[in-house]
Amino acid sequence: MSISKTLTGVALTAGLLAFGATASDAATKIKLMPYVSGVNTPLAMVQPAGDDRKFVVEQFGHIKIIDKAGNLLPSPFLDIRNKIVTQFHDFDERGALGLAFHPDFKKNGKFYVSYSTILDFQGDLGKMLWWDHTNVVEEFTVSADDPNKANPNSGRIISSIDWPQFNHNGHWIGFGQDGYLYISTGDGGYANDWGIGHNVTEGNGQDLSTLLGKMLRVDVNKTDGNNNYSIPSDNPFVGNDEARPEIYAYGLRNPWRCSFDTKGGALICGDVQQNSFEEISVITKGANLGWRRMEATHCFDYQKPDNHPSSCDKAKLTLPVLEYKNCTAQPKGCMGISVTGGYVDRSSDKGLAGKYIFGDWSKGFAQMDGQIFVANMSGDKWSMDVADVTNMSGKMPYILAFAQDNAGSVYALTSVTTGPNGTMDTIYKVVSD
Repeated sequence: MSISKTLTGVALTAGLLAFGATASDAATKIKLMPYVSGVNTPLAMVQPAGDDRKFVVEQFGHIKIIDKAGNLLPSPFLDIRNKIVTQFHDFDERGALGLAFHPDFKKNGKFYVSYSTILDFQGDLGKMLWWDHTNVVEEFTVSADDPNKANPNSGRIISSIDWPQFNHNGHWIGFGQDGYLYISTGDGGYANDWGIGHNVTEGNGQDLSTLLGKMLRVDVNKTDGNNNYSIPSDNPFVGNDEARPEIYAYGLRNPWRCSFDTKGGALICGDVQQNSFEEISVITKGANLGWRRMEATHCFDYQKPDNHPSSCDKAKLTLPVLEYKNCTAQPKGCMGISVTGGYVDRSSDKGLAGKYIFGDWSKGFAQMDGQIFVANMSGDKWSMDVADVTNMSGKMPYILAFAQDNAGSVYALTSVTTGPNGTMDTIYKVVSD
């Protein structure tokens, strides 16, 4: 099933009306069932294949285990607080960001963590003075003595990317059905893909010489002599001297939470846009998702970000399958300010099975007002509505991320604070009502 389309010129302009976000007449009724509480800013929850445990990434640097009975074990599986850059108390986009288990985890015990560490400027005075941190993907192995403990001394750096600003980190990580590790990267931070650490002419998203603003794909089972990974031979820019061979797709701004559909393997990302729109995109090999030529399906001018030009170069761009208005610059009919990518429900829940469940961090920064959306997928034509959460009254907590268990059910990872602090946060299971 193809759920992405590359369109050009007039065909693109006409086509976007056919598969842009539309609201259903009747919202999907769901319940958010408390699954575990007492977590700190949960940014990911992953269940390895064939395992009855779930592993939760807490932004400040712990990975915790939820056992088969749904108990959050008090002692962390891995503690990497000593590796993480000092975080802002009230709000930060850095920290422990992602988790992925090797496809042969049951045999080799290997897993991968993405996190933000102190800048490794390596004698570059400009970076030392002006850049912010380094984002790392590191491989660890489970302790030989205790399956509920990682070996903290087993670390092997897979990738290390310097970051100009504190935000737009991306760094969701996951293994595809092809066995390769995928790494999402934001454009480097700040706004409008412009400024220190950005390609001022075209933006990092469009610059194939940088790893910022991309979806990367690497083989962690081999090395190439220079890195602790090798490049898959069918990566789209292999042999192109003007492009980094790790790049699988480009034109991303801040891909915040991605997932592989367990039925068919489609890679779906929520890509946080600028001030006016948010988008959900299907990521395919070699695709140009548009940033910063476009913000979602709209032409974009980085010097006048809220005034979208009537025309722009749309050649060979892959459009999002969904978009909605951002409350920052489009308050009328808006749905949020920062999209949070989700998962296609593949459970036995007849009310949700086959639907893509995602959300938005909040409709405003000052107070929590998280949003959960349910999308119907039909080829290239997707539609969405705001879920009717029947068992919760008032405003919902901030929606940080989503997760999926081995039965195909989807979970919402939430927080009641804007910063990586406290132990007051809750993970909910999403079920139909």
